[in-house]
Amino acid sequence: GSAMSREMHSHLSDLIVKGNKAFRQHRFEHAIEFYKIADKVKPGVPLILRNRCAAYLRQVVVVHYRPASASEYRPLIGLDPTTLAALALKDAEKILSLDGDSVTSYILKADALILMEKYEEAKNVIVSGLQLQPHNVSLLKLEKSVATPFIMRRSRNVKSQRTDDYDCTLCLKLLYEPITTPCGHSFCRSCLFQSMDRANKCPLCRTVLFISPRTCAISVTLNNIIQQNFPEEYAERKKEDDSLNHPGADILPLFVMDAILPCQKFQLNIFEPRYRLMVVIDPATGSIADHACEVEITDCEPLPDGRFFLEIEGRRRCRIIRSWDQDGYRVAEVEWVEDITPTRRDKLVDIANKAATFALKWIKTAQESANQDRATIEELYNVEGMMPTTEDPERFSFWLASLSNLTTSERLELLRMTSTEERITRGLLYMR
Repeated sequence: GSAMSREMHSHLSDLIVKGNKAFRQHRFEHAIEFYKIADKVKPGVPLILRNRCAAYLRQVVVVHYRPASASEYRPLIGLDPTTLAALALKDAEKILSLDGDSVTSYILKADALILMEKYEEAKNVIVSGLQLQPHNVSLLKLEKSVATPFIMRRSRNVKSQRTDDYDCTLCLKLLYEPITTPCGHSFCRSCLFQSMDRANKCPLCRTVLFISPRTCAISVTLNNIIQQNFPEEYAERKKEDDSLNHPGADILPLFVMDAILPCQKFQLNIFEPRYRLMVVIDPATGSIADHACEVEITDCEPLPDGRFFLEIEGRRRCRIIRSWDQDGYRVAEVEWVEDITPTRRDKLVDIANKAATFALKWIKTAQESANQDRATIEELYNVEGMMPTTEDPERFSFWLASLSNLTTSERLELLRMTSTEERITRGLLYMR
């Protein structure tokens, strides 16, 4: 066990050293890849998250200052600045949750928010950081820089003349929730992503775009100019968009595939990264199953041909009430499912603790049987690192069940089950 721990520590240190070397050489994409692998070997290490966050932020600058004319003849390969800034923000928030006393995490989070043009949120983060270190030079510089956009917006008194420059070239209407692509063209948010359903390229210059609705922020400055200068037309566009694109919080797009459980990680090679709900085919009936699992995209790697390699993780269970086709996609009305268990909470936690002890021994035995197979050992470390706290027995029960190689029918049965204790018992039975 100790030899294996030393081997993992050595492998982890090697990845961090390689990432730091690539960072110093301004090869930020390579640095990010090394930090990603290190985070998979041992998730939640603040040092790794800080380094990866800083690499994301530096890569934003590299992409942002790419000559605009280049997009007309050379496609943009790699993630766009908005997505990179969003990934940096996600890492910064993780660091804050792990180490709330670190001023560096406040600096990183504020930097990411500024790059996403979320100035008000950035200002609040800077104020929180200054409460820890009132004379921190980096935070004081950020405070000064973040004030400039507000001053500029307040001093803008001249009304802009209504021209075609404020129209979306796709719907030919006033821009609503505008997104400016890395190649410099602006479209309505909904128009752009409807166009990208067919090809992930700019509708005007055909630059390859690696953006998704989940991470892409609107252009705050352009949106404010439009809203302030054309308030009546903007209000009409808002009303029109709300009626078309916001059917309700519990109506979600479906993606038909094999069953996935909460806590379970999965990899997909797919063109569209915007799907949030994974739905399964019931092998007994051949039709869409009655229960499914919402997933979160935790990692997104763009491929040169326009596809995306995704890593997803199961989150909440839901029951499908009804489903239908809409705009070429399958969507469904769902209701969320939670366990209803008569077992006392303290007893349930005790059951989960005993199951966790057995599961960790089971994983250790598997590690010892791997015979220096590094890929298998890393996978087992990842599984162990994903174990939820036993203070959340419901989530722990799904992690326990995901350790076994289950059939689609068995996973569907676990999704339908509403007893945490029964699911833990079933998970142990599968493992034995």
